Amino acid sequence: MSQQRLSFERVLPIFTLTFVDVLGLTIILPLLHLYSTAFGATPLQIGLVAAAFPLTQLLGVPVMGALSDRYGRKPLLLISQVSTCASFLMLASATSLEMIILSRVVDGLFGANLATAQAAITDLTDEKTRAQGLGLTGAAFGLGFILGPAIALISLEFSSNLALPALIAAAYSFLSILITFFGFEETLPPKRRRIDAVAPLLNPLRMLRQARNNHLLVLMFAQQVVFFAFETLLGLFTLSRLGLLGQGNAFIFIYVGVILVYVQVRLIGRWSRKYGERKLVFVALALLALGLLMIAITPNQPHPLYIEWRVEESIRDLAPSATEAIIGDIPITLPEDSQRGIGGIVWFLIAILPLAIGSGLIRPALNSLMLQRAQPGETGAILGISASFVSLANAVAPLIGGWIFQTSGVSAPFIAGGVVMTALLLISLRVIRPESNQQTNTA
Repeated sequence: MSQQRLSFERVLPIFTLTFVDVLGLTIILPLLHLYSTAFGATPLQIGLVAAAFPLTQLLGVPVMGALSDRYGRKPLLLISQVSTCASFLMLASATSLEMIILSRVVDGLFGANLATAQAAITDLTDEKTRAQGLGLTGAAFGLGFILGPAIALISLEFSSNLALPALIAAAYSFLSILITFFGFEETLPPKRRRIDAVAPLLNPLRMLRQARNNHLLVLMFAQQVVFFAFETLLGLFTLSRLGLLGQGNAFIFIYVGVILVYVQVRLIGRWSRKYGERKLVFVALALLALGLLMIAITPNQPHPLYIEWRVEESIRDLAPSATEAIIGDIPITLPEDSQRGIGGIVWFLIAILPLAIGSGLIRPALNSLMLQRAQPGETGAILGISASFVSLANAVAPLIGGWIFQTSGVSAPFIAGGVVMTALLLISLRVIRPESNQQTNTA
């Protein structure tokens, strides 16, 4: 009997531990370039630090996900969280650039926290409630991205010691270990686990050779490249068009985060039960394309409080980003004081609305579709592969987007992204067929 509503009591511990995990991670991410420059890193080495985590996740997450299909979710969650906590402690005590890189490698290889939590969610849901359940982990992720950077900035206001944010991140990671150990009940009983001892290592490779999910994985990778390039270049774009610095961009990210949380908590469950995940994918791609194209034509009008010479002073002291570190300096042309007004920021906030809604829908819907096509006992493995494709996209997206920005101008990456999303929508309409045994349109 298919359940019509998600049991929030059962998924609350998973939501909580995901949120706490992400909180620790997002305290560190905005500061990685500072940890690197503290040890005199070259621009290329800064890029290597940024790339170490997503590249090692390509190897680690699929295997960790498949192991959770064999040994259960709880032990693999604990292994992932312990390794993440250890990586933050390594970062806090780092005495060399090599130790910083090693801390990111350890977390990348063994830190499959999110993929394993998503697998646990799928154990507690059916086809009617799975997208909503996966959306809740996305909501926890969104909340973490709102609060984590704020905690990092506040901690540096009270201390210039970069060990402090890393220790705070380690504390949150240790809290997630306690939540998992004492509050999380195993969601995959022994009778539902894979008994083949070799399967955890072979499943990811075997599933990549199967056709039923390959087009969905390619779609996951392609849309993530476009969306993560947008995230990476957002600060440069708003600086060029709207004259926004750190505080203004923090507001933008909070605005996006609130929309994401609302979509994934309130909307995706209702829409997936009514329309099915297949149609949600189409809607999400259309919204992403619309949002990117609207952002590309944002008026070149800085906000009313913008003062050009103050912004010029502020950006002189900024450390290079990972993108700039690898592809070189990215030229920025600041808007003039005479162009000030509210039109630019109003247009941008409207344009980002469909983009945020689409991004809140796309990954839960794609993952849910992949799970509908997976064989019993492959939940962790398929979510691990999906997460590794996202990690690969996150590694290459800043470089592709930054190169387009550098060579073709401020609007070019967003125009290209909108065109690519439109193409993905047209392709998806042809290749994502409804499953004959699914009744996706029943409420």
